[in-house]
Amino acid sequence: MKGFEIVLDQTDLQIIDELSQNSRITMKELGQKIHLSGPATSARVLKLEEQGIIEEYTILVNPLKMGYSVHAMISIYTKDTHHQPYLFFLKNYPSYVLNNYKISGDSCYLLECRFPSNKELDSFLTELNEHVNYQLSIVINK
Repeated sequence: MKGFEIVLDQTDLQIIDELSQNSRITMKELGQKIHLSGPATSARVLKLEEQGIIEEYTILVNPLKMGYSVHAMISIYTKDTHHQPYLFFLKNYPSYVLNNYKISGDSCYLLECRFPSNKELDSFLTELNEHVNYQLSIVINK
C-alpha cells in the first residue's frame, strides 16, 4: 500500500530486541521483561508477525563444532548477462552456501560460504570457475 507506514512503539522495539537475543523465550518470560502480561505480550508478538515485521524464527549454530572451519566471502564476476548457470550451480552446494547476495559495484554477487577444509574450498572454486570469475577473501575473525 502506498503511504502505509507501520509505527513501532518502544514496547515493540523491546520485544524485537528480546526475541533477537532468544527467540525461544516464553511469552510469560518475555512479558516480565517488557512489563506486560503473557497474553498481552503474545498478542503484540502476533501483531508483529502479521505485519511482516517478524518474518521467521531461527537458530544460530556453531560452524566449528559442525566441522566447518573455512569461512569464505567470494566476489562473483559473471562472464555474461545470463546468470542462470551460476545460480543453478549453487543449488548443488546447499551445505556450503550460506548467502548469495546480488550486489551493486564491481562484482555481481557476494557469495558467503563455509567449508570443512581448504581442499573442499579448492574443489568448489575449480567448479565455480567454469561458470564465473571470482575473487576470494577468507574471514579471519567475526
